[in-house]
Amino acid sequence: MTQRNTTITKGIDKSLIWLWLILSAIGIMSIFAATYRDGDNVLQSFISLKTEYSRQTAYFIIGSILGIFILLTDSKFFTATANLSYAFGIFLLLLVFPFHSRVKGTESIIRFGTAFQLQPADLCKVFVNLALAKYLSRVETDFGRPRSQLIAATIALSPAILSILQHELGLALVYFSFFLVMFREGLSPFILIIGFSFSVLVVATLLVEPNTLALVLTAIAGVAIYILRKQIRRHRNILFLIIGIWVVCVGVQRFVVPFAFDHALEPYQVKRIYDAIGKDYVPKNAEAALEIEQKAGGKKKGGDYNVKQSKIAIGSGGIIGKGLLKGTQTRYDFVPEQRTDFIFCTIGEGFGFTGSVVFLSIYLLLLMRIVTVAERQRSVFSRCYAYGVASVVFFHISINVCMTVGLAPVIGIPLPFVSYGGTSFITFTIMLFILIRLDADRQMVLR
Repeated sequence: MTQRNTTITKGIDKSLIWLWLILSAIGIMSIFAATYRDGDNVLQSFISLKTEYSRQTAYFIIGSILGIFILLTDSKFFTATANLSYAFGIFLLLLVFPFHSRVKGTESIIRFGTAFQLQPADLCKVFVNLALAKYLSRVETDFGRPRSQLIAATIALSPAILSILQHELGLALVYFSFFLVMFREGLSPFILIIGFSFSVLVVATLLVEPNTLALVLTAIAGVAIYILRKQIRRHRNILFLIIGIWVVCVGVQRFVVPFAFDHALEPYQVKRIYDAIGKDYVPKNAEAALEIEQKAGGKKKGGDYNVKQSKIAIGSGGIIGKGLLKGTQTRYDFVPEQRTDFIFCTIGEGFGFTGSVVFLSIYLLLLMRIVTVAERQRSVFSRCYAYGVASVVFFHISINVCMTVGLAPVIGIPLPFVSYGGTSFITFTIMLFILIRLDADRQMVLR
């Protein structure tokens, strides 16, 4: 046995482990605050595993065991099996189609009896991160070439496409966070600008009347041609480029967005997007209206009921909060999914603005530490993997918090290490502990 592996703690970044422990404890405490009922026998609940907080504690124990196992694993194992693990992840996603169970509108979950279920779209984030880091770290990969960029994008987005086909839009969007890794490794900022511009165009399509938006786009194209008229005289390709961009934008506005909203997205998802931008959505038929009612919990509640109750809960917490087990909104089930997607409102109501700031500061420390760890790696593989972890965690945090305060559509994105859910907690734990293991061997060059 080498000197490097004489102890499990040698070279380990203990600050990451402490942050993981703190967030895990906050998660169990928040789930307990949201689901505990007066008169419950807490000890009996932990033994029987019949409550969410007891099961989350079990997931924490399982995650701890897996974390220790990962820390005892040679770092070269992760590079050697990166492509194989990616193929296994794709296999799991394909296995969903014949064996899925429909749960809350998604068809991305495989049930194993009544006690356990697996969501491959969540777990596959680990495999994509490893495979992308493996590809970007290859000596023969020239990431400045479009072909290499296309291959990297295919690695990241193939699971996203399969997730969309399983009606799991939220987790599908997470895979786009891997473009931040590519950007760190040399992807042109122009690609990110295009992505941001597309998002703005989609929102504008929903907010502005179609003919008016088409006229605005035409006016912008006309102004661009006028400003660049001298350059256009010398280079005709500039004119063709402006016209091409105008055609694409109008095409997206007129055809792509309406088609996606009518055929690719579920009616309740469309309703949530409209709610997030403050517009009313009128279902096209009675079937769509019925589905929206079922997802909203009934006609009286409305499609934005979750977000309204979440905002009430967070606002009622005030500066210092109502205290643990004293929140009325979360204790009495006014907020749906308060132990999963809306767990942040439990923290906001119980500990107020001060507690929310401290809680988000812990996440900020985690992200800053991961980036610091990433920048000190000698291996491109380890650096890319670390940035992948940071990107996924950042995406989950930002979308979930914005979702609970009404700044983003409700798309089912959990808070890392805090929201209730075995697959989510174990996935994030595996991702983080692999990073800790790779960082312990940061002087090695892994490929």
